[in-house]
Amino acid sequence: MAPISTIPAGFASRRAATEFIESELNKRIMFLDGAMGTQIQDLRLSEEDFRGERFKDHKKDLKGNNDLLVLTQPKCIYEIHRNYLLAGADFVETNTFSGTTIAQADYAAEAIVYELNKVAAEIARDACRDVLKETPDRPRFVCGAIGPTNRTCSISPSVDNPSFRNVTFDELVEAYTEQVRGLLDGGADVLLVETIFDTLNAKAALFAIDTLFDEGIYERVPLFVSGTIVDQSGRTLSGQTGEAFITSVAHTEPLAIGLNCALGADQMRPFIQSMSSFTSSKVICYPNAGLPNTFGEYDESPETMAANVSGFAREGLVNILGGCCGTTPAHIKAIYEACKDFEPRVPGPDVRKEKLVLSGLEPLIYDDSSNFLNIGERCNVAGSRKFARHIINNEYEEALAIARAQVENGGQVIDINMDEGMLDGVAAMTKFLNLISTEPDVAKVPIMVDSSNFAVVEAGLKCVQGKCIVNSISLKEGEADFLKKARLIKRYGAAMVVMAFDEEGQAVDRHEKFRICERSYRLLVDKVGFNPNDIIFDPNILTICTGMEEHNNYGVEFIEATHDIKTKLPGAKISGGVSNLSFSFRGKENVRQAMHSVFLYHAIKAGMDMGIVNPGFLTIYDEIPKDLLDICENALWNRDPESTDKLLEYAQTHGKDAVQKGEEEAWRSESVTERLKHALVKGITKYVVEDTEEARLDKERYPRPLNVIEGPLMSGMSVVGDLFGAGKMFLPQVIKSARVMKKAVAHLIPFMDAERLANIELMGATEDDNIYNGTMVIATVKGDVHDIGKNIVGVVLGCNNYRVVDLGVMTPCEKIIEAAIREKADVIGLSGLITPSLDEMIHVAKELERAGMKIPLLIGGATTSKTHTAVKIAPRYQAPAIHVLDASRTVVVVSNLLDKELRDDFIAEVSEEYEEVRDDHYDSLKDRKYLSLPESRKKGLHIEWSLPENLPPKPNTVGHKVYEDIDLNQLLPYIDWNPFFQVWQLRGKYPNRGYPKLFNDATVGQEARRLFDEAQVILRDLINKRKIRASAIVSILPANSRGDDIVVYSDESRTEEAGVYYGLRQQAEKDKESSDAYLCLSDFIAPSATGIPDYIGSIAASAGFGVDELAAKYEADNDDYSAIMVKALADRLAEALTEKLHQDMRREMWGFAPDESLDTQDLLSIKYQGIRPAPGYPSQPDHAEKTTMWKLGNITEATGIELTDSLMMHPGASVCALVFAHPKSSYFAVGKVTNEQIVDYAARKGTTVDAVETWLRPILSYDV
Repeated sequence: MAPISTIPAGFASRRAATEFIESELNKRIMFLDGAMGTQIQDLRLSEEDFRGERFKDHKKDLKGNNDLLVLTQPKCIYEIHRNYLLAGADFVETNTFSGTTIAQADYAAEAIVYELNKVAAEIARDACRDVLKETPDRPRFVCGAIGPTNRTCSISPSVDNPSFRNVTFDELVEAYTEQVRGLLDGGADVLLVETIFDTLNAKAALFAIDTLFDEGIYERVPLFVSGTIVDQSGRTLSGQTGEAFITSVAHTEPLAIGLNCALGADQMRPFIQSMSSFTSSKVICYPNAGLPNTFGEYDESPETMAANVSGFAREGLVNILGGCCGTTPAHIKAIYEACKDFEPRVPGPDVRKEKLVLSGLEPLIYDDSSNFLNIGERCNVAGSRKFARHIINNEYEEALAIARAQVENGGQVIDINMDEGMLDGVAAMTKFLNLISTEPDVAKVPIMVDSSNFAVVEAGLKCVQGKCIVNSISLKEGEADFLKKARLIKRYGAAMVVMAFDEEGQAVDRHEKFRICERSYRLLVDKVGFNPNDIIFDPNILTICTGMEEHNNYGVEFIEATHDIKTKLPGAKISGGVSNLSFSFRGKENVRQAMHSVFLYHAIKAGMDMGIVNPGFLTIYDEIPKDLLDICENALWNRDPESTDKLLEYAQTHGKDAVQKGEEEAWRSESVTERLKHALVKGITKYVVEDTEEARLDKERYPRPLNVIEGPLMSGMSVVGDLFGAGKMFLPQVIKSARVMKKAVAHLIPFMDAERLANIELMGATEDDNIYNGTMVIATVKGDVHDIGKNIVGVVLGCNNYRVVDLGVMTPCEKIIEAAIREKADVIGLSGLITPSLDEMIHVAKELERAGMKIPLLIGGATTSKTHTAVKIAPRYQAPAIHVLDASRTVVVVSNLLDKELRDDFIAEVSEEYEEVRDDHYDSLKDRKYLSLPESRKKGLHIEWSLPENLPPKPNTVGHKVYEDIDLNQLLPYIDWNPFFQVWQLRGKYPNRGYPKLFNDATVGQEARRLFDEAQVILRDLINKRKIRASAIVSILPANSRGDDIVVYSDESRTEEAGVYYGLRQQAEKDKESSDAYLCLSDFIAPSATGIPDYIGSIAASAGFGVDELAAKYEADNDDYSAIMVKALADRLAEALTEKLHQDMRREMWGFAPDESLDTQDLLSIKYQGIRPAPGYPSQPDHAEKTTMWKLGNITEATGIELTDSLMMHPGASVCALVFAHPKSSYFAVGKVTNEQIVDYAARKGTTVDAVETWLRPILSYDV
């Protein structure tokens, strides 16, 4: 049956289309489309749009499942394709980035995966066909987009179980096979495996593609492969460098290979440059539109991006250009226009044609000019009793230590063998290789998967993302079996060792060794198409000096066969298990070392390229004692029949203590703090329990077990966090560090439990069920399936005795809220990696606020930032919303939030910082947009005044109340001392920033205490001797709003206006995600049109009478200190008086909170109902509004408080404020306003625009 083949428009055959693409790429740069997701986001589709009619009753939310739109909104997808083609794209990607059963499982849409892909390809093909009609000189092509799925085959989702995987290679192959079938049946002209963050996932996709083509069902189409370098470290998320990534997938012979996503063109340039010089394939590059800003959006303009990308074209680095996240048809058009006339890159020679190229996390390039390649041998259950014991006893950490030592001692490849009768070889190989992938110091080198059981070999190949070596296959089962295995190994992308065995058995002499190797070579090269440089022969190193004469020449036969193979089989390499040579001298290590060194000295000269050796177990040839060297030389070359006896005699004479125990690792001699830090950073669990115990026993430094966690352990995790943030550690290392932390804390938990029980007994209390420091509910938000960072946070918190309730991924908002209530959470954590998660986090914050939650919210994940949290999330939620940079810092934040002593200061510190961040952000906006005044009013706060809960509270007393000669002793409990210390510029650092903790600050605490004590003496003197006086007036008057103004009436009849407070409304455009109202103070007062009576209050208070005279007296005596002190204390008394009067209003005069019982800290934290904004401050920036207050209350005559010409109050220690009672009233800042509002405001006030602009200059959005 002929292969299935869909022929693109304009061509007679599939082959003709492929040849055109190949030819065109040699002639010019071709162009790929831009971001499908960006265009879909701009459509602002609703849940109903995603569902369409077909899926209206689907059991799961579908919004965010962009792939589904090919079925529910096909016209939208068609138009996106068409727009990109018209912009200049030669290729458009199908809308199938998540088109696998694995990714679609999150939406319960696995059953439609084949259909999704087929229809997606058909829509793209239709767009190409239609655009071809308009531009018949330029054929267009469909790239079948194959994304990475939402799971990773190289990284465990569980830090507790690093060998666990939530997806297998076989599951990925099955999923990708179905996707590729759909794409090919729908008419894909090219297959594009893209956004590869885990190369093992990509290898599964490539395996599926090659299998389909090899089965002859489909005609081959070109293959593009594109990886993703996640940051400036130059590595994928799973840790590979760009060159290692190319090496891992080059076996599929992609027509083009390159990079996309994660970086903008500027950041991507060095990596594209290095990849361009490393591959003979064409180079494809489609970067993001710059780096995401603090809100996860992409700001780089088409012109800027085109200028950046054109550098790639100008320098001859690329063959295909396009765009990824944030790019639009305008970007593609700009790139096309900027780059279309540049010559395409001319690929260099294929390094694989001349050299053996392997990879772990890093590439390894070997040719005849390279030094001998050491293959670490000790991770072999057949060759190392110690390693076998660890594996059989399930002591994988100890087994990993052996692998690590192999690399540290010079192993450039690590041989892994699990062939032991009592082992499940497949399970052991899988588990150990999965663990190795979490050990970067080992995983950086290539792996040799070593087994005589091909099922174990395959199990290993399914776990290794790099290009490894299979050890081994041979002809002993015949040619058919040999060829079948060889083709599979080629499909997995590995090099292979071929043993000198055939159907007759093992080759012993030189001629048989060469005969079998030559036969194998011809089969591999001629029938399988195997790269000769990936063929490694093992001509069998056999044991000499066994006491049997026929064995004595085995060394000579190997060396001579090596020479024959190297000279007659081009490209082939030679390896062997060196320890086999000296097997008869097991236990005589000094002799074995010398034998190995002598053998390698001569075998390498003959052409041996690599060997399985213990790299830390070799003696330098020139340092072998002369007598032992002579014996070994004669034994190797079979020149002395007495060699065996002489070696035995030497071993007995010199062997007992010849090999001293290696020196203890240097770091073990450091202090326990440094040792724990080293163990955490390096991920070494071997000594962590004994070191933790040593620290625990040091009661002078660490009185409590918890102090060990808070001290050296958290110090080490902070280093981990800093290194990770700086790109000097990557994900697998952080996970290892978390495991070390958990092991240390597990040791301390029994001691902490004992301490807790002892404390309970000491206090005479009964033990409750809560043994944890607190509870955190954590989730990856809806629409996001990335959870690695979240899992690390869970482990780190768990290690610090917090209960973590992990809701998993794709978590809807309502589930988060329900869990937080059910679990009585102390903290909620939201995680997300992708940009749309930022919008979902905003939504969650708003819903938490709507639900009346008061639980602190922590924000984390790759796309999140402090700025985004401060500007877009924190304002939506009254409780703390705090960005946490990385997992290692989570414990510090959570502990501060839950510590009653530290909580308020910590929150205040963060709030101040975030306020500054917001101010800096908005000040930095060059093109701030403003709503028109009518639009702002339309989007104001519109309270449903007729609802019972929204009716304004009726006061007990209406009118004015004057307070004279107030007893200042009553004000002392209401004093806020923090501004007092700020006057003197005494600022503590967290956690000692506020009064009274300021006294504990190491820098200013002592001086603050001295100042405070002196202030108490002076304050008592001021009060007792009545040196200063206080007076005030409180008013509650009938009022209603009229537009942006508040009309105050003469009496309850509301027929005569006594005055008007004029309001200013917010106009600066809020974030597009925000539904916040554009506020004006009048929004909090019932409109006159409702007929509902409302009221407005005011306070004018002063504690400054007599202060000026007293200060002048001090100044006349040159006592400036006392003058400043008196003024500062009078200011505190005035604010305290205002606080007390406002409380009296709420309890008595207005009476809407008669039972309020807030302490001073609660009052200062504004935990009461209502607000008291002051004219001239953010909610009403116009100082001129004070004149209305003074007129309505006849304040000067009633209290003696005057307004100066500049509308400042005199005495200086005075305060005035409007008082709003409605529960929905809130503080806000008007911000910048437009000329339109200024003109309207001036007209309402009956004054000139110039006069208004004079008072409001700081908030004008325009220059005057």
